Parts: sequence; structure tokens; C-alpha cells
Amino acid sequence: MQFLKRIRDEVLSYEQDNTSFSFVLHLYKNFYTHPAGSMHIDLKNGINMTIQILTELFERDLERLKQEINLYKNEDNLWVLKEGISNTAGNLCLHLMGNLNYFIGAVLGKTGYVRHREDEFGLKNIPRQDLILNIDNCRLIVKNTLLKLSPADLEKTFSQTVFEKAITTEMMLMHLTTHLTYHLGQLNYHRRLLDLPAGRQVNERYGKFFVQAATCRPG
Repeated sequence: MQFLKRIRDEVLSYEQDNTSFSFVLHLYKNFYTHPAGSMHIDLKNGINMTIQILTELFERDLERLKQEINLYKNEDNLWVLKEGISNTAGNLCLHLMGNLNYFIGAVLGKTGYVRHREDEFGLKNIPRQDLILNIDNCRLIVKNTLLKLSPADLEKTFSQTVFEKAITTEMMLMHLTTHLTYHLGQLNYHRRLLDLPAGRQVNERYGKFFVQAATCRPG
């Protein structure tokens, strides 16, 4: 196979040390779980696959967050609450920005960002263009920080206590991707609910099911 031939060629170019052979074993292991065409691994520079995947996931969902904010037909609806929903789309966006700017930007990237979590849910009526600017800035910080991490960094214990027990940086980053996706889904539902054409009602069972989910979780 072409991919295995590439690995063989790279092996011949490496000095025979433990680091090189460990990396080759890593490549073989991932070959059996990821199609060769989607691996996104730089064999010469040894870019860690986990970092690459996490970066792509954050890039994808922050772009989706930006799209959701822009899709609101009426900008004022970003800050409107409906019965049974605890947070507006604008506040969910602020919460996600605070979460990522702190845990990835400040803790891992040493940006100096200071988080004011109460403002993420207390501030109101911030212009849409300012939310978009915050998303773009956060996206750059997340990407630049992740691409500076090494495989060893991922294995270190995350320096902030988030759960009841200590976790690795890799586990924390995975949690942050799911946290982003969770609130992105809430925001999508909020937009569809607020942008319904006049006179149209949400199916009662459908609405109750998602309204129960549309509350903020710790993070």
C-alpha cells in the first residue's frame, strides 16, 4: 500500500532511536483506524494527530457558531428569552468565548485573559458585529495555542481543577470540544424557535423535549 511505503521510506531516513521508532509505531496503529487519505500527518515534522483533529474540530464549530449568529433574521432576537429557555443566544456566545479564552487561551496559551463568568450571562444587547469579532479573535487564539502543544503537553495533568479528579490536558481539550458543540446545539434551537414565521407554532412534544435541554451546564 502507498501509505505503508511512505512509512517505510521515512523509517529508512530516521536515526535508529527510541523516539523515531515510537513515532513509527504510532503511525502503524493509526493506519488501522483512520483512512490514509484523511490522516493529516506530517511524517517529517511528526505533527500529533490528536492536536490536528482537535484543531479541526474547534475550527469547524467556531465557524458554525459564527454562521448561527449571522443567521438570525432579527438581530434583537439574539437577546430574547422564551419561556422554558434559560439563556439567550448572545449570552451562550459570550459564555463560549469566555470558556475557550480562559481554558485554552489563558491556561494553555498564557495570554493573560481574565475571565468574568458572571458577565457572560449578565451582559445584554451587545451588537452582533462585536460578537462576530470576538469569535474570530477566539478562533485565532485557540488555533495558535493548540498548534504549539506537543504530545508531551497533552499527557500532562491539566493545571486547573474542573472535575472532581485530575485529568490530562488532552481530556480537558476533548471536554471543551463537546462543551462547544453542546451549546452550539442550544443556540441553533434558540434561533429556529425565534425565527419561526408569524403564526407558526412549534410542535408541543418537540418543543418541550428541547426546552428541557436548553439550559446551561457548568463549564
